[in-house]
Amino acid sequence: MIYYTGDHYSSFEQVRVVFAAPSPVPTDTLAPVPAAVEEDGLYTDRDLVAAYLHEYWGLPANYITKEEARQLGWSNKKDNLGTVAPGYTIGGDEFENREGLLPSTPTRTWYECDVNRSDGKRSSQRLVYSSDGLIYYTEDGFRSFELLYDGGDL
Repeated sequence: MIYYTGDHYSSFEQVRVVFAAPSPVPTDTLAPVPAAVEEDGLYTDRDLVAAYLHEYWGLPANYITKEEARQLGWSNKKDNLGTVAPGYTIGGDEFENREGLLPSTPTRTWYECDVNRSDGKRSSQRLVYSSDGLIYYTEDGFRSFELLYDGGDL
């Protein structure tokens, strides 16, 4: 059974997962590349962070992992990142793809990062990106994914 929590583990809702063969995604449906991102830029917007990942193969400097945030006093339950680390956003932790909704290979590792944050509060909006250049967006707590970059020209 798979459960979803949208309120930081106060309540849970059972999720029905339907497995289906992935359908090919036409390249004309992929996210348009936004204006150029700067390597020293600080971004939290979905499209800008995705473009940054695509261009520089890493997150902007304003991202810290959950462990780095914990060392600063962050608690997911308190959702206090904006207080303990103003200007920073959670990202860079491994995403386990337990439900198997994303394509896997023996050498692929998935990571996640929060997007569209400005106050340090977390929501269900994330980018999930792979070690080989795939970048997906989810806005519903990892129930569905939208392909933004297919990694083909990386």
